[in-house]
Amino acid sequence: MLDTSTTITADTTFVTLDSATGPVTIPMHNDYLFRALLQRNNRVLKGLICSLLHLSDSQVQTVTITNPIELGQTIDNKTFFLDVRVLMNDDTYINLEMQVINEYNWVERSLCYLCRSFDNLERGQEYCEIKPSIQIGLLNFTLFPECPEFYATYGFLNVKNHMLYSDKLRLSVLDLTRTDLATGEDKAYHIDYWASLFKSTTWEEIKMLAQKDDTIKEASNTIYQLSQEEKIRLQCEAREDYYRRECRIAKQHEKINDLETRIADMQDAVSEKDAQIADMQDAVSEKDAQIAALKAELEFIKQKE
Repeated sequence: MLDTSTTITADTTFVTLDSATGPVTIPMHNDYLFRALLQRNNRVLKGLICSLLHLSDSQVQTVTITNPIELGQTIDNKTFFLDVRVLMNDDTYINLEMQVINEYNWVERSLCYLCRSFDNLERGQEYCEIKPSIQIGLLNFTLFPECPEFYATYGFLNVKNHMLYSDKLRLSVLDLTRTDLATGEDKAYHIDYWASLFKSTTWEEIKMLAQKDDTIKEASNTIYQLSQEEKIRLQCEAREDYYRRECRIAKQHEKINDLETRIADMQDAVSEKDAQIADMQDAVSEKDAQIAALKAELEFIKQKE
């Protein structure tokens, strides 16, 4: 397994956030940068998990990434997913993922991740020994626009009385775009700080956040160090290119869907008009029949006279 506990690499030891100014070159919500940050700095990974799970530092002894990648290595955008799978305290599985683009499948996708993670029994173990599993998505969009929420957590509950069926399954969603909806509890655990960090666009914003929280400060320094490494930067830029292509494709699909909807509406309108014309033709035929009957009756009367 790759080492995931190193804080900085030798060639970036003297690179610090203090010298950073202006716009960030890599968006903070870049999913490759997110993965690199958590894999490079174990203390940041632990701090983020403590915030998201509302735990104190003493409650988390170990956090180990179970699916590390070789940072800087080229990835296949079509088949590679950058979810971070973590084993906490050797007794709980956590799946973290930064999702930049709304592909309209997050509900199903997150459930797949959660179920795969929950299926963790080893040969010979009893069902009661299964480890809890937690799925956490950090989304750069609002999952349910009709019911927006900054940080939502879902459990496995009875639909009638809300009794908890099991506390071994849990799914959370952090909406990076709605820090305005952060509750007092969210703020108490500095979840809003993390969201603000991942949405920051300038180093000045990041340095201001770093002054408020030591773990955010360490994360900010690590992000800056990573942004100076060419291999990491190239992979982050490749992900940005991927996002742009996906956005263009999504817009094209939206345009196609819009045109198909308009065509369908026009076809419905034509069908409605055809139906109206058919009704009018039936009415005309009926009137013609009535006229013919009246003419026949009139001719009969004339003949009798």
